[in-house]
Amino acid sequence: MRQLGYAFAKGEGYPNCLTFVFKVLKKNVKYIKIKRVKNIIKHGGNMRKKANLRMIRNLILFIGLIILTFFLLFKDQDIGELFNIVRSANPFFILLGIGLMLVYYLIEAHNVRSILKNFGEKISLLNALKFTWIGFFFSAITPAASGGQPVEIYYMTKENISGPHATMALLMQLCGFQISTISLGIICAIINPGILQGGLIWLFLIGVLINSVALALMLICIFSKRLTKGVINSFIKILKLFRVKKLELKRKKIEEGLAKYNQSAVYIKSHKLEFIKAILRVFVQICVYYSIPFCVYKAFGLNSHNIFQIFTMQAVLYTTVSGLPLPGAIGISESVFLGIFGVAFGEKLLSGAMLLNRGITFYWYVIVSLVIVIINAIRMKNVKGEIDEEVIQIESEQVTT
Repeated sequence: MRQLGYAFAKGEGYPNCLTFVFKVLKKNVKYIKIKRVKNIIKHGGNMRKKANLRMIRNLILFIGLIILTFFLLFKDQDIGELFNIVRSANPFFILLGIGLMLVYYLIEAHNVRSILKNFGEKISLLNALKFTWIGFFFSAITPAASGGQPVEIYYMTKENISGPHATMALLMQLCGFQISTISLGIICAIINPGILQGGLIWLFLIGVLINSVALALMLICIFSKRLTKGVINSFIKILKLFRVKKLELKRKKIEEGLAKYNQSAVYIKSHKLEFIKAILRVFVQICVYYSIPFCVYKAFGLNSHNIFQIFTMQAVLYTTVSGLPLPGAIGISESVFLGIFGVAFGEKLLSGAMLLNRGITFYWYVIVSLVIVIINAIRMKNVKGEIDEEVIQIESEQVTT
């Protein structure tokens, strides 16, 4: 600025002064960009710290629920005898169940990948599986599985997949999942009504209601802007009753999020066949999942029930517990399993069967997905380190020039 004043004082006029300004800007543009990149990295680092704290908090809650659940369920049982029952299971059928669970995740990964490919996105099946497991892990440790999809979308965008495309792919997967869960649950309950004894019928009806409301809200947000506004207004009124602060900011965030749902309607209407295919793939995925308890059943050498009967029991169980706002439906899943599958496994084998079934369908893959999350986080940290090194190198070049 001092040099610019000298230029005016010498009477060099506007053209020379402007030339000087452009030279100064050109010289410092790299520095400005560097500062911007550094600020972005710093801001991203702060956000990651907050996200890590939230994840640690959710993990503590998750582990606490597991400990409490197993304490309440097994406090009056002989733990040694329980483990002997688990060890007596045929390992072939246990491995078959683990394999079917892997097929379950592969179908979901293939489904999301197929939808993304229709948007012109390039993604391998292995990468799609990685995102699926990351989503599963964060769904498992957050109430009502609320953390899975946002984190999955975040990691997709980090690997150059369009945010709106990722959102629509996961939304179609979720729609298919809800439709399949509700329809199969109701059909199986009608076919095998003896499953629901005592208070289980009320839990089942609550599960159907919660899942149906979630599906209805999802479809409203996709296909009706007018009804969506009504839903938002009702939600804001409820928040006002609890004197929640910054309501307008929350309204804006909700509207921005739901705008992505409205975009999905355009795609679904113009790609009806692909949407139907996606739902059918999810239907097969759910059927694979509902078949896993039969592997546990056969692992104990039992023959009094066929695969269809065990299938209907699992369908009713999952419909009952999937909508409840507990991380991984921990506690309620184990309890409902004991209530529904008692007739199939008998009192002696029931607790061991529950441990094996939940181990195969949930706890084992929580461990697997946690490993994937850690590996991915290390890889992303290394990428961040490379960016920092590039920034330092550019800065040093700027200083020397």
